[in-house]
Amino acid sequence: MIIKELFSNLAILISTLFLYTSLTSSSPLHRSSSWMRKVSAGMLAGILSNVLMLYSMHFDETIVDLRHIPLILVAYYGGSLPAVIAMVLITLGRFTIGLNSSSLLALVLIVFITVTTLLITKWRIHKQWKIFFILTASNIIFTVLICYLLPTNNTLFVLLPSFWTISYIAGFVSFFVVEYVRRNQKLLDRFKAEASTDGLTGLHNVRKFDQAFNEASSQAKQNKEMLSLLFIDIDHFKNVNDTYGHKEGDQVLIQLSDILRNTVRSFDIVSRNGGEEFTVILLDCSTERGIQISERIREKVEAHAFLLSSGDFIRVTVSIGLACYHETTKTPPVLLKDADDALYEVKKTGRNKVCVAQ
Repeated sequence: MIIKELFSNLAILISTLFLYTSLTSSSPLHRSSSWMRKVSAGMLAGILSNVLMLYSMHFDETIVDLRHIPLILVAYYGGSLPAVIAMVLITLGRFTIGLNSSSLLALVLIVFITVTTLLITKWRIHKQWKIFFILTASNIIFTVLICYLLPTNNTLFVLLPSFWTISYIAGFVSFFVVEYVRRNQKLLDRFKAEASTDGLTGLHNVRKFDQAFNEASSQAKQNKEMLSLLFIDIDHFKNVNDTYGHKEGDQVLIQLSDILRNTVRSFDIVSRNGGEEFTVILLDCSTERGIQISERIREKVEAHAFLLSSGDFIRVTVSIGLACYHETTKTPPVLLKDADDALYEVKKTGRNKVCVAQ
């Protein structure tokens, strides 16, 4: 019966924990989380602990369950604020079951576990050892208190080994579930970033550009806003690669990307579409404003001394084609072609300048 009740607690704990961590995987609890996030985590931990108390084992006035595991988790990951909130809710829940010597000692147990967890998390040891020491300390104080409350109860010979075993299992499995979900979310975030980010420059790649352009086009059409598009190409970039090597060419691409990022507005969308070709989506931007931004980019690139890994400096220039929805172009889908045609016109008539689509 004892093992059955503890396993019921374990099943409720793990299933609830897995569901919660999966739903909040995009914003996991950390010491640096917002106070609102910590408050909500502390409240949920307290509620879960109270649910576990509903399925506890009763020995006269004493009840035994795994309510301490959610408390340990929020104290470990979130720090003192969620731990204190969970501790208060657990204590209130225990007092509603009955206010007696057993519930008062349960308060001592919960406070001890909270303080111990917060202290051990600061130790500079491996995470698994921290978990082990936290669970061991919790089990020891539980053993001391339960022996005080039930000194002559024969069930102690079954209860204590069972509780220690299930407590270790619950603790380690709970931490495993949390770390497993967090690790998978990190991998997913990395894969998403790699799928939409240019590996060399950190700008959006062509796939992300297509998505962003379609979204910006729909928004401009729906809100009757202007939308400008820049096609940017490094002049004679092949000569840079041939003369200095592709490694040095990469340095030029990286530094040019920084110039683009720092020159456009914070909400504009900069992408590397391949090789030495870049694009900038200028949201709610007229042709006149687009020309100003384009000229600023061109002038900054022309004035910049590009540092190579050898310590040498070289100069490069860029050609820019500009098209604007509602002014030079009547429909968003044609914007791509018009900006590309404008860039081609620059190449024909002399580089290092800006050309507006006609």
